[in-house]
Amino acid sequence: MIKQIKSIQIKKFIENNPETVLLDVRTDDEWNTFGKPDTKDLGIKSFFITISQDPSFIDNVKKKINKKNRVLVICAVGGRSFIAANLLANEGYDALNVSDGYNGNGQDPGWKNLGLPSIIDN
Repeated sequence: MIKQIKSIQIKKFIENNPETVLLDVRTDDEWNTFGKPDTKDLGIKSFFITISQDPSFIDNVKKKINKKNRVLVICAVGGRSFIAANLLANEGYDALNVSDGYNGNGQDPGWKNLGLPSIIDN
């Protein structure tokens, strides 16, 4: 079973797990329209590897993220990141799904709406 974490819990989680990285699996259009999590002030690295219709997703992750890192996986509202976290877990990663995503899921506000650090590339 994939572990779930809400955006509101992320800062405390990172404090207790400094080897964590963030993996955003949304698309280029979503990153450009809604912004990207900016994790440098949180003290962790972030990676942006889309999962949408990409058969090389796992290979791309393996090239960039070490299995020793805990991986917080985020998408817009928590669905694609859940799928990605499952794929990563099957490959031996310790992956957690950010259940409310970047934009919020209707019950929980999400990364952006909590005011967690974000950047928008224009």
